[in-house]
Amino acid sequence: MPHRAQRHRLAPVCESVERTCAKDRNHANDATVDRRQFLASSATAGALPMVMRIGGEMAVAQQAEAPIKATKSIIGAYGSWAAGLASDPPALSIRNGLSKGIEAWHAEGRAKALECIAPPDIGTTPKVTVNRTFEFDGLRVEELSWQLPYGRSTQAILLKPKNAQGRLPAILGLHDHGGNKYFGKRKITRTSDELHPHMVTHQADYYSGRAWANEIAKRGYAVLVHDAFAFASRRVLFEDMSEIPWGPSSTRGMSDRDPESPSSIKAYNQWAAAHEHVMAKSLFCAGTTWPGVFLAEDQRALDVLASRSDVDAEKIGCAGLSGGGLRTVYLGGLDPRIRCAVCVGFMSTWDDFLLNKSYAHTWMTYAPILPNYLDFPEILGLRAPLPTMTLNNNEDQLFTVSEMKKADRILKEVFQKAGARDNYRGGFYPGKHKFDAAMQEDAFNWFDRWLKQ
Repeated sequence: MPHRAQRHRLAPVCESVERTCAKDRNHANDATVDRRQFLASSATAGALPMVMRIGGEMAVAQQAEAPIKATKSIIGAYGSWAAGLASDPPALSIRNGLSKGIEAWHAEGRAKALECIAPPDIGTTPKVTVNRTFEFDGLRVEELSWQLPYGRSTQAILLKPKNAQGRLPAILGLHDHGGNKYFGKRKITRTSDELHPHMVTHQADYYSGRAWANEIAKRGYAVLVHDAFAFASRRVLFEDMSEIPWGPSSTRGMSDRDPESPSSIKAYNQWAAAHEHVMAKSLFCAGTTWPGVFLAEDQRALDVLASRSDVDAEKIGCAGLSGGGLRTVYLGGLDPRIRCAVCVGFMSTWDDFLLNKSYAHTWMTYAPILPNYLDFPEILGLRAPLPTMTLNNNEDQLFTVSEMKKADRILKEVFQKAGARDNYRGGFYPGKHKFDAAMQEDAFNWFDRWLKQ
């Protein structure tokens, strides 16, 4: 039985708990809490004592925790908890300040990003084979290939004005994903009047019917477009596969025969989509990530472009829509040889992926642990103060508008802190996921401003 003095000490606790309980009753019907509310309520619920009467006396016991009603998410009630695991801003965010200066931030941020995505060492500039040269639509076209230390050879296309002289500014064109891994470089180029029907549809849906790599080459650029890892010439072939006996990625009945037929392309793309998780998990087991492999291979393509005698290596940019925008984030943020970058249709926050949209995106996006250190836009922001543009669509079904705009605000703040506010521009356009003619014109003008001076 508690002593009288002990009961006096319990009285204020009782009053405090009663006030808390009354407050809880007033808010019992609240359906959601935001990220900070969730963390605060979790901490409070775990710390509050509960006063109860045992044998006619007051005693203090730990309060039983009631379930917390959190904001709905694509991972259910776990969303708010998961979103609260990383600090906001993350540990290496420039928004925490620049006590050591911009160069130290670049070094620390890039080192941590590279540690997290773990790009494999695939050597230096590969030996390039020129397979064919010809002219088309006012452009000189070179069909190129190079062999990396693994996999099938990489096929690429180099475009430049047919009468160009001297060293040109250059663009590394990064093709999209689009749920179409049978194709790669052909998505954004055109080298013949005969275009595969799938590419006619693809360019009409996403690019206003234009091959944007050709269009910017006509403005006086050397443009290199290569097939990315696991796309087109770099795709996984069934003849190279051991059997996957069951599930959506089963290889039973699959064949590489007649690859250009519409039915074969449809079957391949469906299989390749189902196989992405297999590739991603296998890369994790190998000690790397899909973004890391993308970066390594895109850097070798950049080596090829920068080493050409007809290219000014100090005036190279990169751009891409969707999966190409993703690759722009990593390449543009982590390789300062990219002097101007345009990311199209792939700029949001890690929270947007976590809570709302990861189901809409490829396994190629994710880098475990990296969100603890940098938010997604800050990966691209590591290039500040180098010129950078993001182009977004207001009805883009792959992202939420509020998080796209938050990413835009983060990038503005990054560039302001880097003393280069005018070197960043973010644009929002009507329509769904695309890089249409109006957006292309703005991107090309941005490149002209920074690479033709």
